[in-house]
Amino acid sequence: MTEGPFPTPDATQAQAAPDFWQACIDQLAQELPEQQFLTWIKPLSAQVSDDLSKVTLFVANRFKLDWIRAQYSARLALLMERLTGQPVVIELALALREPVARSQPALKSQTLIADESMLRGMLPHSVEPLKSRLNTALTFEALVEGSANRMARAAAMHVAGMPGHLYNPLFMYGGVGLGKTHLMHAVGNQLVSERPNAKVLYIHAEQFVTDVVKAYQRKAFDEFKERYHTLDLLLIDDVQFLANKERTQEEFFYAFEALRARKSHIVMTSDTYPKGLADIHERLVSRFDSGLTVAIEPPELEMRVAILINKAQVEGIVMPEEVAFFVAKNVRSNVRELEGALRKILAYSRFNQKEISIMLAREALRDLLTIQNRQISVENIQKTVADYYKIKIADMYSKKRPASIARPRQIAMYLAKELTQKSLPEIGELFGGRDHTTVLHAVRKIGGERQQITELNQQLHVLEQTLKG
Repeated sequence: MTEGPFPTPDATQAQAAPDFWQACIDQLAQELPEQQFLTWIKPLSAQVSDDLSKVTLFVANRFKLDWIRAQYSARLALLMERLTGQPVVIELALALREPVARSQPALKSQTLIADESMLRGMLPHSVEPLKSRLNTALTFEALVEGSANRMARAAAMHVAGMPGHLYNPLFMYGGVGLGKTHLMHAVGNQLVSERPNAKVLYIHAEQFVTDVVKAYQRKAFDEFKERYHTLDLLLIDDVQFLANKERTQEEFFYAFEALRARKSHIVMTSDTYPKGLADIHERLVSRFDSGLTVAIEPPELEMRVAILINKAQVEGIVMPEEVAFFVAKNVRSNVRELEGALRKILAYSRFNQKEISIMLAREALRDLLTIQNRQISVENIQKTVADYYKIKIADMYSKKRPASIARPRQIAMYLAKELTQKSLPEIGELFGGRDHTTVLHAVRKIGGERQQITELNQQLHVLEQTLKG
């Protein structure tokens, strides 16, 4: 945690109290899986005492209150103590809406009837966007373009303009926080803006699993098919979560075939390419791979700088370019971590009433930089790559040149350049006193092949995630 303690009780308390819960929210958005954060944390409202010693969180109903107390209260207490530098008392209370929610059976019945009405087209199309689950803020215009996402963005724009034609299905894969979900929502938002009556649904694979289970329990497969087989565009996130779920995979296969038959479009995301998915039926994998499969890479330096400057502008802050470069050079893995670093810098600047500078950024991110420098060293990279490719660490420094050794050595050099602050000569010295031109050749060779060879790209993803913990 790098925001540093909030101001001690003085005249700044009135400023600090309303910002405190937002700082907690921002931090949890980085740490928790998106589905967990959106389901349990984001809906909470908070009342914070002026001296930050007590926080009352208001929860919609008794079930959620018990769940948050059991699953999140300890984490929240630790986070708040780290932010303030003092223990914080957390109380959970039911929101004022709770008396209405006590008649749950009737409310549930009314909700189900309303959902079925929408499914059967009994409600006007004006309510369709509410059903689509699209985040209207995630558009093509709001996405910073760079070489890391250019191909995926171009394919997504093509799908939005001509759904049901080329690139069906569109399968995008890559690590967390690289913009896969953003692109999916952008496709949906673009289509809805041009065709307001289009039936569009964004859904996480875990929710699809839940819907299948409910359909079996309630014997409500007519409603299930009406929901999923009649869409114009299905956007399904993280399909790797369908692994080992036999019935769900069968139902997804039927939905996939039904949508393709009616020339509807399917866009999917995953953390790996189709043939790399484990415990997914071969017939599904072959269909995932039958359209266009495109990788989204970690953003390059220039793209990271642009993202930081743009995000700061959205917050109404001008970020000096030299500060953006400093952050971009040190936060390399994904857009989510960049956004988290930016929030920390803005919070640190606001609470300490200091202008944004490299010195301030270094102080705000000190924990992150310390962890990064400790975990990712050239020596750690050499050991990790040697273990992965089953060679000896000594082979990293040796003059041996068989492909079984030279290839992993080049990959280790590439990762050393990408993940550390070492210069080419410094890296060469750590690889047995090699010349910097040898390192440059390896970096260019592996970087170029990464764009062309899917298997190599996946291996590098695994190594990067391992090194970053």
